[in-house]
Amino acid sequence: MAPAARVVRALWPGGCALSWRLGGRPQPLLPTQSRAGFAGAAGGPRAVAAARKGSPRLLGAAALALGGALGLYHTARWHLRAQDLHAERSAGQLSLSSRLQLTLYQYKTCPFCSKVRAFLDFHALPYQVVEVNPVRRAEIKFSSYRKVPILVAQEGESLQQLNDSSVIISALKTYLVSGQPLEEIITYYPAMKAVNDQGREVTEFGNKYWLMLNEKEAQQVYGGKEARTEEMKWRQWADDWLVHLISPNVYRTPTEALASFDYIVREGKFGAVEGAVAKYMGAAAMYLISKRLKSRHRLQDNVREDLYEAADKWVAAVGKDRPFMGGQKPNLADLAVYGVLRVMEGLDAFDDLMQHTHIQPWYLRVERAITEASLAH
Repeated sequence: MAPAARVVRALWPGGCALSWRLGGRPQPLLPTQSRAGFAGAAGGPRAVAAARKGSPRLLGAAALALGGALGLYHTARWHLRAQDLHAERSAGQLSLSSRLQLTLYQYKTCPFCSKVRAFLDFHALPYQVVEVNPVRRAEIKFSSYRKVPILVAQEGESLQQLNDSSVIISALKTYLVSGQPLEEIITYYPAMKAVNDQGREVTEFGNKYWLMLNEKEAQQVYGGKEARTEEMKWRQWADDWLVHLISPNVYRTPTEALASFDYIVREGKFGAVEGAVAKYMGAAAMYLISKRLKSRHRLQDNVREDLYEAADKWVAAVGKDRPFMGGQKPNLADLAVYGVLRVMEGLDAFDDLMQHTHIQPWYLRVERAITEASLAH
């Protein structure tokens, strides 16, 4: 593949975490025996390539429904073990966050990577960042999973690789709340195989929006079932809809496409030649691709209107009686939506979004909450 094509493919939001899903009805997802996407071998992390294709709504609904059933099973399984695990925790053990050594492999401008960073920063989890060259991707040569984000977590002698932004977030949140070993937690998010409308086998992760908590822990986090369901719904909405509005908006015109790639090259990890190729050839290619995306996702002629509608829909869901969807502090849905939108900062699409919707007060509140959380620790 030519360098220019690899740059475009890598920096397309689908290439950074999940491949863009084509229209059509996917086949039902089937659980596999493999713990695809994770690894615990001392010799280095292992991973299985994953992609998400098929109808966003139908595939998402199927995954959420099946994930719900599996989530209940694993919650019950964990509930039976909870007392024993709690008894094993000594009063003098180190804080959970300090027991983890985290390395995030990312593209800085990838919305899925931005979601993970928002979560890590809000929860004050220390982590190292490895910026991946989107052409050579030598930084992730250890992994057969070739998308980012990839999070490598070391807990004692155990080394785990986590793929998929939503799985990373759910697994780490479960870890922070319950104290279960991360090696066990990741088994609750199994890889599932499906066949898309092109006849290709693709991988989805089960339970990805579920936190694997017992009843007491779930009550502590959510306060009620409605809050848990709401959080899961809007986390999935961020993945299935909001993220697909980014590329058509930041590459809407040739001028915007060039400005976007200038930002990508400036913030990313490119050589001099690669940067020049990415800026000009990548911008031209993504401008053309954005037109296809508009048609594929059935967006309006003025794609800004879809972005505005999505933002105001989110604001309406948060409502006027609480600062965040999570109440007095951001929940995982708040952090997901914020993370996706943040990658547009500094571009015309972001400025237009702040000016023409009601989202700015909420956005600034989340930004402030993340900053204060980081400073507090």
